[in-house]
Amino acid sequence: MTVKLDYAAEHIIQVKVPLPFSLRWVNAYLLEGEEGWTIVDPGLRTEQAERTWEEVFAQLHINSGDVAQIVLTHYHPDHLGIAGELQRQFGAPVWLSETGWRHAQMLWDSSQTMASAMQLLFEEHGAPDEVVQAIGEHMDSFIPLVSPLPQVSYIRDDQKVAFGGRSWNTIETHGHAPGHMSFYDEASGILVAGDHVLPQISPNVSFMPGSDPEPLYSYMTGLKRLLQLKVNLALPGHRHPFSHYSSRIEELLRHHEERLAGIAASLTEPRTAYELCCTWFGSLERLTVHQFRFAMGEMIAHLLELERRGLAQKLQPLHTWQWTTTSDR
Repeated sequence: MTVKLDYAAEHIIQVKVPLPFSLRWVNAYLLEGEEGWTIVDPGLRTEQAERTWEEVFAQLHINSGDVAQIVLTHYHPDHLGIAGELQRQFGAPVWLSETGWRHAQMLWDSSQTMASAMQLLFEEHGAPDEVVQAIGEHMDSFIPLVSPLPQVSYIRDDQKVAFGGRSWNTIETHGHAPGHMSFYDEASGILVAGDHVLPQISPNVSFMPGSDPEPLYSYMTGLKRLLQLKVNLALPGHRHPFSHYSSRIEELLRHHEERLAGIAASLTEPRTAYELCCTWFGSLERLTVHQFRFAMGEMIAHLLELERRGLAQKLQPLHTWQWTTTSDR
């Protein structure tokens, strides 16, 4: 196997780390500096990803002691997954926000309870038993793909960090992933964007129990904050580096406003989030379990934002929540 390495910018190499689902790959970035190499978002831990990194390290002659640090924009498994194994190999520190690390523990440490909490959430919002069972099994299937979890040092919002020969401002946003960090080099106008702003697809914004109670509001607030930056080149977690940064943020904001309006218009009678999800995104007959979990979480996030705006309310006539328009709308 020969891995093609693309220079996204001076001293920044884009590495396409394979993923075993429809996104196909996640972008890791290798940055070379005087302190050594920095790896950003190394990807999910799979055999194919391990082979990819072995080939990359061989091509670039990266050996033990050459990796200065591993930086994670957020805790999602396709970004964090192999970080612990690479830390074991290179002895390098792994940097992540404190909020991100807390969520990684909620999902994947030995005492995690998120899988059962998500099952209960889906059940409360109308999902049938077979869907609830599939969701729990699916979430647990990620544990070996993020093991071992790394030892983490924290990065904070509005902090100056140096790696790859550049000085970066840290910008913490929420919504797609609580504690998501983007890194902005003002001198060059380069933004390591992670998944908060993607060039083609809309980042998933899902509600999770025990996490952000208003994830879509948080996501859109983060977009507006990032819109203030002068960005010449954005380095996203998926697809390709892009320069239409401001127009893409505006497009994402419009997308969610249009979806909120459409969902609100469909609440002419009480409906569960599961029913709405099947109407808007599709059921398990059409989607994979992975896609359906994201779709259901995203539907709940949109309903919560409509509730926050006073445009929807939830009712509990029996054991399942139903959503409808507010009486004074």
